[in-house]
Amino acid sequence: MLREVQLTLNPEEASCLETIKKTALQKIGITCHGDFSARIVRKSVDARSRFPKINLTVLLSNKEFDTVYENTFDYKNVTNAPEVLIIGAGPAGLFAALKLIELGIKPIILERGKEVSERKKDIAQLNRNVAIDEDSNYCFGEGGAGTFSDGKLFTRSKKRGNIQRILEIFHAHGAQDEILYEAHPHIGTDILPIVIKNIRKTILECGGEIHFGSRLSDILLQDNQVTGAKTTDGKIFSAKALILATGHSARDVYELLHRKGIQLEAKGFAMGVRVEHPQELIDQIQYHSRVKNPFLPAASYNLVQQIEGRGVYSFCMCPGGHIVPASTAKDELVVNGMSASKRNSPFANSGIVVEIRPEDLPNYTQNNLCGLEFQQTVEQLALANNGGVLQTAPAQRLADFVKGRLSADLPKCSYLPGVISSPLSFWLPESIGKRLQKGFKAFDRKMHGFLTNEALIVGVESRSSSPIRIPRDKESGEHVQISGFFPCGEGSGYAGGITSSAMDGEWIAEKVKELLLR
Repeated sequence: MLREVQLTLNPEEASCLETIKKTALQKIGITCHGDFSARIVRKSVDARSRFPKINLTVLLSNKEFDTVYENTFDYKNVTNAPEVLIIGAGPAGLFAALKLIELGIKPIILERGKEVSERKKDIAQLNRNVAIDEDSNYCFGEGGAGTFSDGKLFTRSKKRGNIQRILEIFHAHGAQDEILYEAHPHIGTDILPIVIKNIRKTILECGGEIHFGSRLSDILLQDNQVTGAKTTDGKIFSAKALILATGHSARDVYELLHRKGIQLEAKGFAMGVRVEHPQELIDQIQYHSRVKNPFLPAASYNLVQQIEGRGVYSFCMCPGGHIVPASTAKDELVVNGMSASKRNSPFANSGIVVEIRPEDLPNYTQNNLCGLEFQQTVEQLALANNGGVLQTAPAQRLADFVKGRLSADLPKCSYLPGVISSPLSFWLPESIGKRLQKGFKAFDRKMHGFLTNEALIVGVESRSSSPIRIPRDKESGEHVQISGFFPCGEGSGYAGGITSSAMDGEWIAEKVKELLLR
């Protein structure tokens, strides 16, 4: 017998599977529970009332569930199969590769950065404010930007693909069981590198190829048809199809396409700051109590407000997390956020960003790279206001920012390279700074106590999404000008985060299969 049961329990009850099973059986009228087993298939926190509850969907069976979830993915040996090039080993590129293998096609991945173990060393240098490797950092390298900046898997996008399938693939490669049923699944930056290594292992064992340290220098074309790619070390890879999955920070790729006359489109994006609060304060606000129930997770939030015709909203909220340096070049300063799997840091941080549309940028070059130019300008402003020390970040107490006054001192901060007091309220572009100030006031009305000088803003959060879309045909997935060229994922303007990028990678892989069968 299999039966789903909906439960609402207190946090302590929901922490014990035996209690969950007993309660679920009692709800359907069964009092003898020894011969039954239970599995959680959905779990969420409802903190709207003074006493938070846990909502559960539980699957009951009179048979034992397998201790290991079944892996139903059919990964073939593609050693001698037709080849497809994939540029980038982020979630879009890796999931495109796995799907191609299922479809009997050999993926050849070219990744500018390093594999995760070597990448860790470069990130350590960056965190110690020693050096930045422009090809190996928080944005570039195996696994893409998500590998060392959190591994959040929540997405509202259901346009192209099965979200549960993506979660199951991550789980089959080593992610924890909880991602299969948590309402906001999260792997954590301590576990995700292991998962990425296992995905690499699957690709290589099936006959695929991954070439690290292989930075794209040219896309080879003949009569508007892809013929291959060239890397900066002079190597040429021939292929009839190329999947471009380079992420939103690969500005050199956008510039390459622009020089080659390949059509690009400016699109809306968002920029702002990271705000960091004591996690204890966020817990108190969200859980309506000065003392947090130990069975509740670190509290998060999701905030949005329209300010002067543009959205101001929280992005990539990291409970129990850290702010990290996300720059990809020496002449810029960018920050992002992450959490480990246990989310047990004493800090909570989130991007708070302002919607920007192409028409908001009249003073920049009138071409499709205007958003890119604006990003660079603001990132260089942040660097110019950091005291001249590599990745030290400009920061300001939150209430001081809203009131437009310099912070005489700064509270403790999770950002390892260090922060320096800087009047972000003066040097941020007015279209961002003024809306942020009004947005923080609005957020305090929704979360009383949010606007406080215990909180710190750190600048700048500028890579929330790509400012460029690479246009593709809605049916074939190919670029509107070039046969065999498949823009994919967040960097091409078709996803926002790990899960939606992975789904887009799978969809594109299916379209590549259709091309090869023509």
